[in-house]
Amino acid sequence: MDFSKIARGLREKVVRFSGELSDHLGKTAHRFVTETVYGILWSQSVMLTKIGRSLEDDVSLKKIEERFCRQLGKEGLWEKLHGGVLPKAASKIFEDTLLIVDISDIRKKYAKKVEYLTTVRDGSEKVLGDGYWTLQVIGAQLNRKEIVPLYQSLYSQDAPDFKSENAEILSAISMISGYTKKRGIWVIDRGGDRDTLFKPLLNNEQQFIIRLVGTRDLIYKRIPNNTLELAKVCPCPYAETVVCIEEGKEKVHNIQYGYLPVRLPIHCKTPLWLLVVKGFGAKPLMLLTTEPLRRNRKVLRGILLSYIKRWSIEEIIRFVKQTYDLENIRVLRYICLKNMMALLLIVFYFLAVVLDANQKLRLLTGHVLESAKRVFGVPDFAFYALGDGISAIFRRNPGRIIPIPKRNWGSWQIALKFT
Repeated sequence: MDFSKIARGLREKVVRFSGELSDHLGKTAHRFVTETVYGILWSQSVMLTKIGRSLEDDVSLKKIEERFCRQLGKEGLWEKLHGGVLPKAASKIFEDTLLIVDISDIRKKYAKKVEYLTTVRDGSEKVLGDGYWTLQVIGAQLNRKEIVPLYQSLYSQDAPDFKSENAEILSAISMISGYTKKRGIWVIDRGGDRDTLFKPLLNNEQQFIIRLVGTRDLIYKRIPNNTLELAKVCPCPYAETVVCIEEGKEKVHNIQYGYLPVRLPIHCKTPLWLLVVKGFGAKPLMLLTTEPLRRNRKVLRGILLSYIKRWSIEEIIRFVKQTYDLENIRVLRYICLKNMMALLLIVFYFLAVVLDANQKLRLLTGHVLESAKRVFGVPDFAFYALGDGISAIFRRNPGRIIPIPKRNWGSWQIALKFT
C-alpha cells in the first residue's frame, strides 16, 4: 500500500476544506487556519509548538509560534469560524435531528497565569479545581451512527464578558437556529430545567426534550402539581429490559414507562408531555417534551431513546479532549483559548463529516483506520482510531502544507487513487 499517496490525498483534503471555511478571512488568517487544522490532526495536540513542528517549514519554531499566537488572539475569529462551519452543517440537520447540548469542563491543574481561571467540577475525578467550562452542541439521528458537530465554546464565570450559563446556552441555540431555520429537537440534561430556558424555547417554537429535576410544578388536568409527585402516580403500562454501559460495565435495567399530558405554568397555553420512566434508579426519569405522545410503545420508546442518545455524546466529548490533549493547551490569553475551540470544531467536523460521511472517501477512511494498528481491532466508536490513523499517516509521510489561493478554489479538484 502506498501510504505516501494517501497522505498526499489527506493533505489536499485538509487544505481544501480549511480553505473553504476560512474563505471570508484575510490571507494571513486563512493560512493560519489551514496550517493549524493540519497541525492538530498531525500532532494530536493543541500545543502551538507541536502544531508548528508539523509544517516542515524553514522558519524557526519560535517564529511560527509567535505568528500563531498573534492570529489566535484576534477578536472575532471564533464567530467567523463558526460562521464557516454552520452553513455546511445546517444542510445535514432535519426536523427529527437531535441537537444534543453538553456542558463539560477542562481542568488546568497546574496553570497559574492563564486569564480568568475559574472553579470547575472535574467530571472524571469528581473534584473541584481550576479550569474552564465548555459547551458543545452535536447533531445526531436516533437510529444512525453519524454525527454532525455544530458548536464548541469555552467560557469562564470570572471573565468580564460572562453573563450567565443560561446566556451561553441560549446564545448557542440562537446561533444554530439561525442557520437550521429551527429544524431539530433540542436535547438537554437536568441543567436545562430552568424557566429562563423554557420561555425562549417555547416563545420561538423550538422543539425539545429536557430532563426535569422534579422540583417544579406542572399543570395536569388544570391543577398545578409537583413533577415528582406526578411521576410517582403516572401509569407506566409499557415495560422492557435496557442494557446500559455504566463506568465501563454493562448494567441491566428493567424499566416501565408511561406519560401524562401537561403544561408549564409560565407558558400554560402550550401543550407539553411528561414521559416518566421507572427503573433506572430510585427516582423516576422525567422528560418534558414538545413532541406529542400517545399510547403507543414505539412513540414513547422513541423519546426515551432520543434522550439516552445524549449519553453516547459524552464519549465523543472525551474523544475531543483526550485525543487532542485539550487540557494541556498552554496559551495564556482567554481569547486564544476560546478561538482554539473553534479550530477544534473544524478538526472534529473534518473527521466526523468530511471523512466519515463522504462516500468518495470511504476507501480512504478504511485505510486510515487500518493504519491506526489497534491491538484489538477498530472499535465501534471509530473516532479514536481515525484520529490515531491520520496522525500516523502524516508522521510516516511528512510533507509541507500549502494553502490554495482563493482564486483557484472554483476549479480545484481532488484526485485520489489507491493501490
